[in-house]
Amino acid sequence: MPRALLAALLTLAVAAGCAGRAAANGFTGGKLDVVTAFYPLQFLSERVGGDAVTVTNLTKPGAEPHDVELNPRQVAQVADAGVAVHLRGFQPAVDAAVAQEAKGRSFDVASVVALQPFSDDDEDREGSKDPHVWLDPLRFATIAGKLGDRLAEADPAHAAGYRARASQLQDQLQGLDHTYAESLANCARRELVTSHEAFGYLAARYGLTQVGITGISPEAEPSPRRLAQVAAQARATGTTTIFFETLVSPKVAETIAREVGAKTAVLDPLEGLTDAEPTRGGKPQNEPQKGADYFTVMRANLAALTTALGCTS
Repeated sequence: MPRALLAALLTLAVAAGCAGRAAANGFTGGKLDVVTAFYPLQFLSERVGGDAVTVTNLTKPGAEPHDVELNPRQVAQVADAGVAVHLRGFQPAVDAAVAQEAKGRSFDVASVVALQPFSDDDEDREGSKDPHVWLDPLRFATIAGKLGDRLAEADPAHAAGYRARASQLQDQLQGLDHTYAESLANCARRELVTSHEAFGYLAARYGLTQVGITGISPEAEPSPRRLAQVAAQARATGTTTIFFETLVSPKVAETIAREVGAKTAVLDPLEGLTDAEPTRGGKPQNEPQKGADYFTVMRANLAALTTALGCTS
């Protein structure tokens, strides 16, 4: 082999080895590699991380995150991440990958804010915690601050930027909380009937009562007994709107709505976003708007709530 070619191959091998070590150390191209479990954590990481990070989301856009499975490439992304951001107990496959591949390099949302139990006494969920903590802007603000500290620990060179962006995001989330509190202070009704029991934190923060047709899994089939209970409660409270969510079928909500003479509307639990633009043609009307993010969806949720609950400012 010519000496010049051998030298070139050795140079490429050294470069490849360095690149591999850089990725293994959690940085690529000078940026911290952050892997997130699902959309709200992706949003948080992008806003707090800014230009100093590269964020990879393990849940594909438009996918329902509860039962996500990871392929080998995604497990490798967890292994190479500088920080893996997840919510323990929400996605078992992600929890397993983090435990095996990212020990000492993870940020568990459930470790920095207290998760509340589900509001009902369903024996199947006895002792389980509600994961939908991001729907409370103030709890989400707490998570933002802790994530800023965690990214600063992983990447001290950019620590000031992480903490500054986290503080700015906290201010915005506190402003959102103020808007919600004012808008939901005076309402004709305070019962929130939803197809998926995802809004317990939001209901608790703003003095609402959540009535969920199904529990933690939005694709679960409610029993006839549960359907009858929700219908009776909706009639008793004068419910005018049954909420269904993005990413899953609205059929259960439509069944209750027909039963009690109510209408249906979207309330988005923000578990995943899609870039699809809703139309009145063949696409479902429960897809998020193109270009939406956490704040635009939360404001759309507030508009839907104030209309459905008969709120006045």
